[in-house]
Amino acid sequence: MHIRSIARIAVSLVVGVGALTLVLSQSQGGRWSSGVARAQAGGATAEAVLHTAAGDEVGRATFTDAGGHVVVEVAASGLPTGFHGFHVHGVGQCDAPDFMSAGPHFNPMGAQHAMHAGDLPSLLINGDGSGELRASTDRFSVGDLLDGNGTALIVHGGADNFANIPTRYVPEPDAMTFATGDSGARIACGVIQGSG
Repeated sequence: MHIRSIARIAVSLVVGVGALTLVLSQSQGGRWSSGVARAQAGGATAEAVLHTAAGDEVGRATFTDAGGHVVVEVAASGLPTGFHGFHVHGVGQCDAPDFMSAGPHFNPMGAQHAMHAGDLPSLLINGDGSGELRASTDRFSVGDLLDGNGTALIVHGGADNFANIPTRYVPEPDAMTFATGDSGARIACGVIQGSG
């Protein structure tokens, strides 16, 4: 008889206007996966289908209101390996080729990067082009995502430094770092739409 042990670590990041909570699970094989408890049924929901500039579908995301926070779940495929900046942007429009129509990060409080309401954890894409992310945030509600000009979900080409540049390297992060975390070009976009 084999007994499997599972370790769970809750990691809470309290930043400026809100808190972001991730749960990491480790199985007997030593693999770590991130996740959050599934949202309670009945919460408002929205979804986004991510496409490249060529129109290829590369992922789907859901947003579910769950007791004062929103559960964000993403499954992606066909993307370049590595970490990618991953953000909600402030306009619900995804015009190719560069998706600049989605505007800047969703930022109703006027904060600097890593504190934007739309800043999400980086999306890690594995060697086979696939990746999954589950996170929980209290920085917005599903209703906030659907108000006004709407919002869009963007995958960037590079890693997000979250404006974390120690002053021993430079006096302070530059304007681009504070705006985007130097995460580069927008390689996939999906308009966030109500789904229930």
